[in-house]
Amino acid sequence: MASSKFSDIIQSDIPVLVDFYADWCGPCRMVAPILNDLKKALGDKVKVVKIDVDKNQQLAGALNVSGIPTLIIFKNGEQKWRNSGVVPLPQLKNTIEQFI
Repeated sequence: MASSKFSDIIQSDIPVLVDFYADWCGPCRMVAPILNDLKKALGDKVKVVKIDVDKNQQLAGALNVSGIPTLIIFKNGEQKWRNSGVVPLPQLKNTIEQFI
């Protein structure tokens, strides 16, 4: 993903949850169904974007993503929250609702 396109995506006034992952990463596979459930629960109140670190090394590096999965919430282009590792759905939902 080009960094200019990424910048456009995170300029949203609704929270944008970015999931940095890799196909070979076991914990990353655990995050996918959590994100699906989150999207079902919150609908249009949140955008969910998945970024494969193997295909987007430059972007991951620019954001200092060293471990995966890394979840980052952006709103209006600003990083509001960041976590490395798997986050349970209730905790993730509560965190995002702070920025809606």
